[in-house]
Amino acid sequence: MENKKKCRSEGDIKDADKSNRSEKRTFILLLLLTCGVLIITAVFLWVIPYIGFSNIHPWLPLVMAIIFAAVVLYLLGGALTLVFTVLRGRNLFFNRRIRGVVIRFLYPLLVIIGRCIGMGEDRVRRSFIAMNNQLVLAESKKVRPEKLLILLPHCLQNHDCVVRITGNVENCKRCGKCKIKGLVGLSEKYHMPISVATGGTLARRIVVEKRPDIIIAVACERDLTSGIQDSFPIPVFGILNMRPFGPCYDTDIDLDLVEKGIATFLGNENG
Repeated sequence: MENKKKCRSEGDIKDADKSNRSEKRTFILLLLLTCGVLIITAVFLWVIPYIGFSNIHPWLPLVMAIIFAAVVLYLLGGALTLVFTVLRGRNLFFNRRIRGVVIRFLYPLLVIIGRCIGMGEDRVRRSFIAMNNQLVLAESKKVRPEKLLILLPHCLQNHDCVVRITGNVENCKRCGKCKIKGLVGLSEKYHMPISVATGGTLARRIVVEKRPDIIIAVACERDLTSGIQDSFPIPVFGILNMRPFGPCYDTDIDLDLVEKGIATFLGNENG
């Protein structure tokens, strides 16, 4: 029985990525479409000056072509590196820089491309979260328990509960009506901090106070996406909550998935 439990806990969180394959494929599709748009834009911006620049100096069109070609090759190189990272599941040089490019530059472009082809924003967000998680896992970063923060949304708490847990989640009475009980149990089992945020402002304050090396964040697509962007360069592994009663009301979470995430980033220290 103990061996089965150990195998389950050591089953890397990448097993859970099987359910995210469609999101990753969506991200790659949007990424390729974005690269295509950028190439077309670069060519267009080159052709226009070509007509006029040749009248200024015969070498000027060639110089502009080299500059635009360098930009296109850089973007294509970054895109291919992302694709290979997804396919191989391993870090491919400059992973942190790539994660920064994805978060700060590519995501807004993916949203625009997604809208142009009629793709819902939540689907784009899910693909972004899946890709971000892949890059975070590819870094293979292991941390001490006190440097791994579990950040939860307030909507996980049962709506009838009158106990205030945003200041101190340990105030939870462990009644079992929501998953806060189980999450506090995981915090105690692995000796790691856990916090509940009511919004982005409080979440940012918690991150500043706790100074984690890695965050495992539970939230909806919108909040996870903004949290990943706001917390950079701190790696954020995002886990989507379940909303059986709609958004922001008695939401749920897969405790096994959270525990697998904890075991992955703590390595064998507390496995």
